[in-house]
Amino acid sequence: MNIYFAASIRGGNQDVAYYQKLIDYLRKFGNVLTEHIGVENIDSLESKNQSDEEIHNRDMSWLLSADIVIAEVSTPSLGVGYELGRAFDAKKPIVCLFRAENGKRLSAMISGNKQIKVFEYKSIEEAQKYIDSIFNSI
Repeated sequence: MNIYFAASIRGGNQDVAYYQKLIDYLRKFGNVLTEHIGVENIDSLESKNQSDEEIHNRDMSWLLSADIVIAEVSTPSLGVGYELGRAFDAKKPIVCLFRAENGKRLSAMISGNKQIKVFEYKSIEEAQKYIDSIFNSI
């Protein structure tokens, strides 16, 4: 199974440690096409080697070839929103993981879309249990 993992990079990747743990866990279920998101300073590393157009085209190719899209949406991101919209249009199954901390609220454009499965979690272990349930139901 090809898994597209989406998470904030340029919008703020202060949660990169969460991303890496989620990516490591997702590997149990298939090939994580975007495993680089769990790397510190990925934006500066990518920008040195690829133009924004190349990054967009590569990521859209991966997204459209994915069997499922899993997004960590705790940090708002224009790019992740764009990816989710494209995944929705392509009729990909979409799962969003959201840590509701410090009064944060998820965008109604995500939580209000009944085609998107949203799970609020407090710990990585909670998120992993939810991921298990998603993949066990496929």
